[in-house]
Amino acid sequence: MSFDTMGLSQAILRAVQEKGYKTPTSIQAQAIPIILQGKDVMGGAQTGTGKTAGFVLPIVHLISEKKGKRKAGSPRVLILTPTRELADQVYESVGAYGKYLHLKRCAVFGGVPMRAQITNLRKGVDILVATPGRLLDHVNRKTIDLSAVEILVLDEADRMLDMGFIHDIRKTIECMPKERQTLLFSATFSKEVQKLAETLLRNPEMIEVAQRNTVAETIQQSICLVDRKRKAELLTHLINKNNWNQVLVFTRTKHMADQLSQLLDESGIQATEIHGDKTQGARKRALAQFKNGHVRVLVATDVAARGLDIEQLSHVVNFELPTVASDYVHRIGRTGRAGNQGEALSLVCNDERRLLREIERLLKITFPTVTVPGFEVTAPARKQPVRKGPKKGFRPHSYPKRDASGTRKERTQDKRYEKQRYR
Repeated sequence: MSFDTMGLSQAILRAVQEKGYKTPTSIQAQAIPIILQGKDVMGGAQTGTGKTAGFVLPIVHLISEKKGKRKAGSPRVLILTPTRELADQVYESVGAYGKYLHLKRCAVFGGVPMRAQITNLRKGVDILVATPGRLLDHVNRKTIDLSAVEILVLDEADRMLDMGFIHDIRKTIECMPKERQTLLFSATFSKEVQKLAETLLRNPEMIEVAQRNTVAETIQQSICLVDRKRKAELLTHLINKNNWNQVLVFTRTKHMADQLSQLLDESGIQATEIHGDKTQGARKRALAQFKNGHVRVLVATDVAARGLDIEQLSHVVNFELPTVASDYVHRIGRTGRAGNQGEALSLVCNDERRLLREIERLLKITFPTVTVPGFEVTAPARKQPVRKGPKKGFRPHSYPKRDASGTRKERTQDKRYEKQRYR
């Protein structure tokens, strides 16, 4: 099958050809014809399979073919994504595939001033890409009207639910017409995702091109056992010895991302970091520097595990294992994309053995172990607990503690327990 036989307009085929794509991926081959028929879709595909083009291509075709009056702040298509990076990626895809069509697009997400977004919305918009929180801010300010939405896309639905956006999504749905086409895409189909789909979709076509919680066969996975205090030294050694020019490194916390980036810089390896405390402008600059080769290492927290689209990224390193096993799949999915080969290496210390077992159980595999001479594990260090953050529904509470005089007093729970899992 080729794109020429799928019923897409010549303007779109021209844009696809300029991107260098000739044959659709599995998810594209299945999703595009169904979406063009106006049916609801529940799609599942592992990261790096071309899912974004799978819904953007038919959407820009449908909207361009069906002429409608453009109104200020009233989009005909709404694409919801969990993160700013993913929203920016989808926004760029809409521009790339619709470059020869007269469509107006707009992206609204946090980290940037609302004034510029409001100005763009007032000019009229056909396709709106948004994150749930900022979208509702605009809805409440009445700068966005969702009453004319014809197509709704929920991209990375599982991640949106994990990040606690379910209430924002439901409020958004209340503002839309019931008669619409709805497309839901998710890397995993948890009970929560299935329940959401039941309330939104009408007789959806089910598309699943890979088993749930699977990793692309193009990714070579391995682990390296190392003492906790020597992880940074080992990472520096591996980058220099193997002459890695582009490495995406994941940490669990923002503090560790900052610290590791500084350590790499001091060792002569150009590095930068990206996490939730960075402004949107700083995050875009860091990603641009990484893509164009100005820095060799991008250190990121899980905020970047989805939404980063880096062509032919060769290496992903888990400096720290994620506390949620499924996040491992999304992290390493940044490499081995679109049929390219990639390598994912995890640096595992004694504290993380339990997390490693959870990931292996999820994927139903046992990771091969790589030994680096000079970095063999010594006598096990005293374990330090890996904090998973608060449980669902957790609320800080007060508890009694004795002061120096022996009198009980009230104090709030340690602030570190209040930090949310997604940082």
